[in-house]
Amino acid sequence: MATPSPRSRIAVYSGTFDPFTLGHADVVRRSVGLFDAVIIGVAAAHHKKTLFSLEQRIAQVKAETRGMGEVSVLPFDGLIMDFCAAQQAVAVVRGIRNITDFDYEAQMAAMNRKLRPEVETLFLLPDAPLQCISSTLVREISKLGGDVSQMVSADIAAALQQAHKKG
Repeated sequence: MATPSPRSRIAVYSGTFDPFTLGHADVVRRSVGLFDAVIIGVAAAHHKKTLFSLEQRIAQVKAETRGMGEVSVLPFDGLIMDFCAAQQAVAVVRGIRNITDFDYEAQMAAMNRKLRPEVETLFLLPDAPLQCISSTLVREISKLGGDVSQMVSADIAAALQQAHKKG
C-alpha cells in the first residue's frame, strides 16, 4: 500500500478474523469506497482461544483483500482507539449483522468516543445474504464437517479443513 498523504481519510476495520469471512470481505469492499485507505487491524486476541494463530490470520486477511484497493493489514494489541491514533485514523468501521451486534457495537462506539472523540465509528451492514455469517458459526460448522463454501473463500475453507484435521 502506498503511504497515505497527511490529509488522507484513514479508517480502521478491526477484528479477530478467525476466520475472515465473506461478510468481512464485503465490509472491507464497502469501506474502501468511503475512505482513502483502510487499515485492517487483526487483534492479537489474548482473551480468546483462536483456531488460527495471529500470523496465520494476518496472512489470510492479506490474501483475501489483495486487489481491493488501498488496504493494509496490521496486527494490534490493546485499545482500538490507541491503534487508531497510531495510524492517524479518522474512523473505525464496524460490521453489524443484526440488532444484537448493534446493541454491543453502539455501546463500544460510545465508550470509544469518550476515549477519542475525534475518531468516528461507522456501522456498515454486509450484503443481505452475508448477514447471517459469523466466524464462530463458520468454525463450528466446519469443525462438524459442514459446507462453509457460501461463507468463506475456497482458500479459507481449505485452511479450516486442514486446521480441524490437525486438532
